[in-house]
Amino acid sequence: MTAIKGTPRGAQSSVLPMTIIGILFFIFGFVTWLNGSLIPFLKIICELNEFQALFVTFAFYIAYTVMALPMSSILKRTGYKDGMAIGLAIMVVGSLLFIPAAQTANYILFLVALFVLGTGLTILQTASNPYVVHIGPKESAAMRISIMGLINKGAGVIVPLLFTAVVLSGLENFTADHLAAMNEVERQAQITELSSRLVMPYIYMAVALCFLIGLVKFSSLPELDFEGEDQHQDKTGILHFPQVVLGAVTLFVYVGVEVIAGDTIGLYGESLGVSNFAALTSYTMVFMVFGYLIGVTCIPRFMSQQTALLLSAIAGSLCVIGAATASTDSTIIASTLWGWTGIAVIPDSVTFVAMMGLAHALVWPSVWPLALDGLGKYTAQGSALLIMGISGGAILPLIFGKVAHHFDNTQLAYWVALPCYLFILFYALKGHKMRNWKS
Repeated sequence: MTAIKGTPRGAQSSVLPMTIIGILFFIFGFVTWLNGSLIPFLKIICELNEFQALFVTFAFYIAYTVMALPMSSILKRTGYKDGMAIGLAIMVVGSLLFIPAAQTANYILFLVALFVLGTGLTILQTASNPYVVHIGPKESAAMRISIMGLINKGAGVIVPLLFTAVVLSGLENFTADHLAAMNEVERQAQITELSSRLVMPYIYMAVALCFLIGLVKFSSLPELDFEGEDQHQDKTGILHFPQVVLGAVTLFVYVGVEVIAGDTIGLYGESLGVSNFAALTSYTMVFMVFGYLIGVTCIPRFMSQQTALLLSAIAGSLCVIGAATASTDSTIIASTLWGWTGIAVIPDSVTFVAMMGLAHALVWPSVWPLALDGLGKYTAQGSALLIMGISGGAILPLIFGKVAHHFDNTQLAYWVALPCYLFILFYALKGHKMRNWKS
């Protein structure tokens, strides 16, 4: 059992912790889903092919694998509250690294900055997710995480639109063909002008993160105390908990398809000639918001966390089939989702990619409480292992990019997501129930 340190579990309201953690989840979403707009942007200013451009996701998400266990060690020493402040400070450094990267249009430096941002997010995620799970009844944990997801994906809706308005205005003058037609001096001048647009947004981000450090550090955010230190005496490490190990694999494939749906839709739209391709990530995020609303209203009242996971796997598989086989001819869609006027020309296949966001929205909220159930003193290690699963966002989009580049067919590459949803289906049916490797 987990309690707020020094206080009986029911004696202190969870409103304050949920509010502060909610602000942090907004930051998670803002920083994470900025990548979807950065990819086509850096593809132009750093003159990259599609495969090279997807190293943006690799550099960002691989930090979760490399740094998760070191960050969990920091949490053991500092506690969850101070650990969150340290994570925010690391993100300040990552934000400031974008300034020299933008001034030099150096892709390697951009990747280093993204890795540092990912490192800061690693400790924040390692601390905040078990916090949300254990701050209230475990039966409603997925509902609480869904609330956090609404905030996170709300940021994901806003940031591509904001990035497009502030940084990408006039991008039609910076296409690869347009730049190739210039002489070297003109081309470098255009690239420098475009890349310099990143400087002020990341300065503002660094200032906002500094403010949040003070908010977390000096707030009355309570510390969690994981009781039951003598539980699981037959276990000698976190790898003896199948539900956690398989949960980490489930999150690996889930984050991979989440990033594919959110971060490749812009590239896919560009290849099909969609005019507002840089903002397409917002549409995937809108569908994810709908999914989280289902979680908030229906879990646990109308469906269990296991049922939500099962339905997500089935719906995701159907969306992949639609994305990979539907028409790429443009279709008039009258909806506030598609464009500023509410009417846009969007291929059916792109719509299915966006709808993947709705299909898999409840995977993350459902896996965390199922995987951490009954871990006791192993909760921090379990959380770190689950966070390492976020590296799926580094690896699976690269596989997607390699398939798309090799076959010169982005639509074909969406088949990469199908086995991922099938593994989520396995975890929903059996994997989360396993308490030893022989069962």
